[in-house]
Amino acid sequence: MRYENLNIWDGELSSQRQGALVVSDGMFVSESTDPDDQVRDMNGLFAIPGLIDAHVHMCLDPELKDPLQQTVPGKGKVTEDIRKRASMMVRAGITTARDLGGGEYLELDVRDEIAAGKTLGPRLVCAGQPITSVGGHCHFWGGEANGDDEAVAVLERQRAKGVDLIKMMVTGGNITPGSRPVDSQFEDQTVTSVVALAKQYGFHVAAHCHGTDGIRQAASAGVTTVEHCSWVGESGWGKTFDTAVVSLMANNGVWVSPTINAGWKRFTQKDFTEMVQQNYRNMKEAGIRLIASTDAGIPNVFHHDLPRALPVFAHFAGLSAEQVLRAATSDCAEAIGLGGITGLIRPGYSADFVLYEEDPLINLEVLEKPFMVVSRGREIQPG
Repeated sequence: MRYENLNIWDGELSSQRQGALVVSDGMFVSESTDPDDQVRDMNGLFAIPGLIDAHVHMCLDPELKDPLQQTVPGKGKVTEDIRKRASMMVRAGITTARDLGGGEYLELDVRDEIAAGKTLGPRLVCAGQPITSVGGHCHFWGGEANGDDEAVAVLERQRAKGVDLIKMMVTGGNITPGSRPVDSQFEDQTVTSVVALAKQYGFHVAAHCHGTDGIRQAASAGVTTVEHCSWVGESGWGKTFDTAVVSLMANNGVWVSPTINAGWKRFTQKDFTEMVQQNYRNMKEAGIRLIASTDAGIPNVFHHDLPRALPVFAHFAGLSAEQVLRAATSDCAEAIGLGGITGLIRPGYSADFVLYEEDPLINLEVLEKPFMVVSRGREIQPG
């Protein structure tokens, strides 16, 4: 298939080019060798790489506030709901997502269905059960561990189940009764041991970190991504920013996945907003790169809402439209281990792209209105 007369932003260059995209066997190619290939005039539409959400939970229903109610419908119903969410995501222009935790590996089943072409959805990379402390954040997903040996046992179980990466709850979190975001859940040595073994197996590690001490632990251990990175201390959210920890993160090449979703619009207090913006400004100046993520599945954060979240991300993180789009395409692909596979419009990459009637590099709100989505070369009508 040849899509002609497009304005193309490839995910990396700061300028667009006018031209054609050629797709063969689900991949971008320089030119097709098939004389019967169709040619479509796209009449000046705008093309960008498919969007990537670096932090979702496919098994969670965002309309349920109690995490203990999530499994009540049973595995069959939850699996069908995951399939529905996957379909809505790809129709919104999200062609790849990283799932960072569930309890019964149902998202891995749907991952494989999507890869086999049996279910419509984004490419998924999945972490399975997060490693957490006994009674710790999301302990109900089955990844509880007390100390090094038990944490390694949880990691080995995820490996046996066929996960793509390891998730570790380095600090507490909000949705788990009795858990505090400020608290570190493991000793330094346990975090270091888990990360070292994961790397030995070729896994990336995503570390859930709200508290500043947990961010330090994760950065020191050399995790791939710090999720949330909220700089929480006893004085509150965002108020315990630590430049020494930032330097450690930068030196170890740690990405930050800040999970800024559309619901952040509710944060209108000037002092809080300016503090958060300054924190991100300081991180960027230190050389830390940010990637797009929403924590989809937690209460009121819907899986298909990344396009709505990206303008909010731009506001709080102080990013231009181009920087946000890179954080949601090429940079995100690199951070989650899919560099060279997706995230760029380039020959040899998966044909994942979205077409719009207006230029998203000028107005990010355009992302909510895709004209067409192409995922692994398959045309999908938005919905």
